[in-house]
Amino acid sequence: MEVSLGLDTFGDVSLAPDGRLKRQDEVLRDVVEQAALADRVGIDFIGLGEHHRPDFAISSPEIVLAAIAGHTSRIRLGTAVTVLSSDDPVRVFQRFSTLNALSGGRAEPILGRGSFTESYPLFGYDLSDYDLLFEEKLDLFARLLRGPKVTWSGKTRSGLKDQAVHPPLGPEGMVVWVGVGGSPESVVRVVRQDLQLMLAIIGGDARRFLPYVDLYQRACDQLGRAPRPIGVHSPGFVAETDAAAREALWPHYADMFGRIGRERGWPPVTKDRYLAEVEEGALYVGSPETVARKIADTVKTLGIQRFDLKYATGPMPHEQLMECIRLYGEKVIPMVREMLGQS
Repeated sequence: MEVSLGLDTFGDVSLAPDGRLKRQDEVLRDVVEQAALADRVGIDFIGLGEHHRPDFAISSPEIVLAAIAGHTSRIRLGTAVTVLSSDDPVRVFQRFSTLNALSGGRAEPILGRGSFTESYPLFGYDLSDYDLLFEEKLDLFARLLRGPKVTWSGKTRSGLKDQAVHPPLGPEGMVVWVGVGGSPESVVRVVRQDLQLMLAIIGGDARRFLPYVDLYQRACDQLGRAPRPIGVHSPGFVAETDAAAREALWPHYADMFGRIGRERGWPPVTKDRYLAEVEEGALYVGSPETVARKIADTVKTLGIQRFDLKYATGPMPHEQLMECIRLYGEKVIPMVREMLGQS
């Protein structure tokens, strides 16, 4: 199976040429332009992360994806992630089944709990129900994928009895992933619901996720499920040279992780730690050849079928993001496929 190579973004609020922070409406239009370029240069997937914060512009990814659908012809359209816990699974299904119809079958959501919690109080959910909300809502969403009518009951929303939901999916159905950050219980849940596993590797060596891949395979055997493709999402940035990529990303990486770190009580980010993550961890930063080699190594080591590069980190200007996308599509992807013997 040929590896699928995609991109992810949260719509980070970026710097304008005059040095000011752009407005979120400007950033959203930039994201559509970035996705259109990704389509032109042969990238397989674009994923938009849902957030409800001032530093990320995308709170309604399906609407942005619908705009992207009108500017593209082949790239698959998804999320990274949709925060299912604080949404209604029926409405999420309807939005994606609509996007799937309008885009000719290109919708490919990634569902998750989200790494930020702003959506829970915003939409009236209690964080004490964090686990129950996701467990029940994922169960309902999975049932919606499998039949024209659904019967379901639980504690987090009203039940359904022989309920049709419109618009239904076409005969090809829809590919759905679940984002997992490293919980064994989450891996088994993905298998139980017969969905696809997307591992979010945002720190450390990708090899430390091998036990989760092994657990996935064992769970498929024990539950009688056919193994499905496994994917990885990791941050990175591509420039013409290793030095240029590292120096371009560093101030924006420091800005974002410094801001989030202050909120969460993390130690200050240092450049040495950043460079160590580039050299040995989950930052895919460098020239096209460097990034391609690191992606190919991850694909071979974990035996995965999909890799998504989160190309936007912090307030990096739109023009630099566009160049990263161009290099990823025109140079990195062909190199990865050649290294994997898939060219």
